[in-house]
Amino acid sequence: MSSPTSSPAPTERRVVQIGPFHPLLEEPVGFSLGVEGETVVDVDARMDYIHKGIEILAQQRTYDMLPILLERICGICSVTHSVCFCNAAEDLLQVEIPPRASYIRTIIAELERVHSHLLWVGLAGHFIGYNTVFMWAWKYREPVCDVFEMLTGHRQNSALPMVGGVRRDIPEKYFDEARKTLDMVDGKVQMLTDAVLDDPVLAARLKGVGVLTPEEVMAWGVVGPTARASGVDTDVRRDEPYAAYAELDWDVCTTPNGDVFDKAVVRLLELKESIKILRQCFDNMPSGDLNLGTLHMPRGEGIGRYEAPRGEDIHYLRSNGTNMPERLKVRAPSYTNIASFKASCIGEKISDVTITLAACDPCYSCTERAAVVRGDGDQPERTFGDLVRLSQAETRRLASEMGRLPDLQLK
Repeated sequence: MSSPTSSPAPTERRVVQIGPFHPLLEEPVGFSLGVEGETVVDVDARMDYIHKGIEILAQQRTYDMLPILLERICGICSVTHSVCFCNAAEDLLQVEIPPRASYIRTIIAELERVHSHLLWVGLAGHFIGYNTVFMWAWKYREPVCDVFEMLTGHRQNSALPMVGGVRRDIPEKYFDEARKTLDMVDGKVQMLTDAVLDDPVLAARLKGVGVLTPEEVMAWGVVGPTARASGVDTDVRRDEPYAAYAELDWDVCTTPNGDVFDKAVVRLLELKESIKILRQCFDNMPSGDLNLGTLHMPRGEGIGRYEAPRGEDIHYLRSNGTNMPERLKVRAPSYTNIASFKASCIGEKISDVTITLAACDPCYSCTERAAVVRGDGDQPERTFGDLVRLSQAETRRLASEMGRLPDLQLK
């Protein structure tokens, strides 16, 4: 028997392995979470497992082929990478694209932002046990993807952007139908926003969790809604305008607290701003040319910046004067946001890790492959599904304490 003055035995440290491999993975990422009891005490992230070879493939494609190749970097943000590359090429060329092309690029960019944010809202609801929110958000996302298909011919990869403009027009006869869809989605987004802001269980579950301070945002190079949720007022669309953003009336959305709750609020507010931008584009679409025609790429370098749904995307292009690039380097926003988990996850409970990881909308599909293992390499004790259930159980516990469990429709 231990003496009354003896120190308690140290809590055994275990490791939560998340990732890195999955057949559908576009950006393989692996995390090792060191946990003591229910508390995360260390995070190690690896983003260097495998590549699809996009950058080397880019050196073997003509400039006309490249936007279509680069749409395959991300299944959600396909417009992001094709337009960002075009921004880099047009920076090298020092050309301005026709006004109509600028508006078309803005339309497809904001439609992509709307469906991406709604997808995130749905997944966030699932991770905390609000599966009704999951169903609602994805239901409202479907008409947005239908509008994308109606205007471009495809729900995801539009194949519209090209160096110097866009490849083809979008039919104005569908603008009225698109406006009706936006009006419907706008109302539903307002409903979701009101529900999030007024729900005491969500406030108790998400406020103060996964906090990133403004100083940590700057130290880790965090971008996009994740940075804006910490009060960092940054947005490439305003700070270095491209497409038609400089001609439109819209606001950059920020919140002050940097926690998971504010990251959700920022995205819901941004949905409203995106719909505002889209309405202006439909109402003020200019006439004129769609592109600058065939362009010869001289020797030189260009930088493209783009505000993706997840944050600032960067493409670096170096040309040797041929019809294929000498070098293309892509820095997607997840590469910087994922590193910030070192700040946001440490000190959190393991039941809060899934929502903290999801809060920056990381671009990888390997989060369904996770396990908790002993430090000595024993077999996994928990799957990622177990971690999600822990997160949902925490929501139920808080709701039960507040006497609100019957109202939640938790699954």
